[in-house]
Amino acid sequence: MHYGLGDYVLDIAQNAVEAGSSEVVVELDESEAGFRVAIRDNGRGMTEEQRACALDPFYSDGTKHASRKVGLGLPFLVQAVELAGGRWSIESEKGVGTEVEFDFPSASVDSPPAGDLASLELGLLCLPGDYEMIVRRSGPRGSYELKRSELAEAVGGLELASSLALLKDYLASMEEDD
Repeated sequence: MHYGLGDYVLDIAQNAVEAGSSEVVVELDESEAGFRVAIRDNGRGMTEEQRACALDPFYSDGTKHASRKVGLGLPFLVQAVELAGGRWSIESEKGVGTEVEFDFPSASVDSPPAGDLASLELGLLCLPGDYEMIVRRSGPRGSYELKRSELAEAVGGLELASSLALLKDYLASMEEDD
């Protein structure tokens, strides 16, 4: 089960990385109206048939996660968004990539909490693989953009605990009130 906004975002971004994307763009837009998320990748993409299967909680192709018999990420997201009265869309083209967008209205008691956005961003930047992750954040404290390659270069890679601690402090400072 997903407990916060970050759970949905990480699940979809991980799917994008596992789909062979060389670039994943995550937009996190917070406003008085709610939270809008867009995740775009240039991975394998899906046909209309594959897209329909991805929305079926009882379907798994057995290749990405061989031990799983179900794929719950997108079905959980769709259920949560619809329960909260939000909107969602999934656009995909085989061989081109996928774009998932969704929003949770702030007025809905069923919208999940945003949670610790610095930890979400750290999780996005540290997914395993060789790819560029770009996180664009806008909200009540302004806007910023993070690029995985630039941050890894600045802190000396994303493999060492000391580098991750430094990066976590930096990300937390981006979310602090002035």
